[in-house]
Amino acid sequence: MSLEQVDGWAEELAALTEGLGHLFARPEPREVFADLVEGLLSDLGRKNGWTMAGRAGHATPHRIQKFLGEASWSADALLAEVQAYVTRELGDPGATLVLDDTQVIKKGDRSVGVGHQHCGTTGDVRNCQVMVMLTYAAARGHTFVDRRLYLPQSWTKDRERCRAAGVPDEVTFATKPHLGLAMLEAAVVGGLPFSWVAADADYGKDPALRSWLQERKIRYVLAVPVTLPVQGPAGKPYLPKVTAAGDLLHYATVREKWERRSQGEGSKGQRAYDWTWFEVILPGQMPAEGFAHQLLIRRSTEKKQLAGGRVDHEYAYFLVHCPADDPVTEAVVRAGVRWKIEENNELAKQVTGLGQYQVRRWTSWHRHVTCAMLALAFLTVQRARHCDPEPESEAALPEQPAGLNPADEGKAQVTAGRSAAFR
Repeated sequence: MSLEQVDGWAEELAALTEGLGHLFARPEPREVFADLVEGLLSDLGRKNGWTMAGRAGHATPHRIQKFLGEASWSADALLAEVQAYVTRELGDPGATLVLDDTQVIKKGDRSVGVGHQHCGTTGDVRNCQVMVMLTYAAARGHTFVDRRLYLPQSWTKDRERCRAAGVPDEVTFATKPHLGLAMLEAAVVGGLPFSWVAADADYGKDPALRSWLQERKIRYVLAVPVTLPVQGPAGKPYLPKVTAAGDLLHYATVREKWERRSQGEGSKGQRAYDWTWFEVILPGQMPAEGFAHQLLIRRSTEKKQLAGGRVDHEYAYFLVHCPADDPVTEAVVRAGVRWKIEENNELAKQVTGLGQYQVRRWTSWHRHVTCAMLALAFLTVQRARHCDPEPESEAALPEQPAGLNPADEGKAQVTAGRSAAFR
């Protein structure tokens, strides 16, 4: 990337924010909006109301706080513009929609949705907020296109607490998979072009989410727990003990038909694993007409020391729903695309201030997070416009079968550096 290209970003950002001026009825919120988005893209070490106000030349954070909490504008209208921007710049019928949740550690009990709950960032239970995110992963780049704040039942059962935080009365308890399903539904209604859905096991184990995708003949590759009820392998006499995904590991080990394939380029090179798969039946859930269910088993290429001191391979399980004649290799690649949302979570928190807000109420949370999403989308689009895609490593993988042709899905990575153009 040349310095001339980087210097041109400020002009393109100004054009973007000015083009969204119709979302605001008065000139002051338009100005603060531009200041806020520029601040989220700046090289400030900490992006809160005080630091971004100081960068913008404001005496206090009052203008930014008022913009996020009291000004008259719609976070959902801005979200629609973010989605239109991503579709226009990155839109790809072969894209993958990826679901996952991320957490922001918080103190106290007044921030909307905060509670003692599982925090994936630290791997334990602690006081945090949980946001369910949807990433759009296309050949030219990947970025967020939707968000939902998860409210634990400790919140939704306490309507006075919800009202104090500005939560609308119509908002009731919804599981994280249910929130993810609402975002997928909105993506379909909004005409977002894509062909696959990927998610981790918290979403893959949800039968309502799977049913919704199957009814609409949508391809998916969802991580699932070893306890997922399945019957198989198809085409052979069903054996009574094959009642869950984990039971198929015995047959995979006996037949020893593993193929080494890459899930794409990672920070340490190719992400190579050994794979095997079975055609399966989900009790009570039929695939779409012309589709089939397959269970992928992924095995680490080397044995590792696991919990309890046991040394063995690491295994993961993925349920695939796709046309019966689709190559399984495509599902392997799409399973790797799932990592793109983890990259977005990390980058948005480190670069565009996704979790660095000092707001407590429902409206201000949605406004800040949507502005951070716009900032990340802008970075992704700049990379797609101005950077030639770097060729993937040509290093051969051992035991790579002939004919493997991994898709280019998600090759374009967002640059994590902070540009001097926004200082």
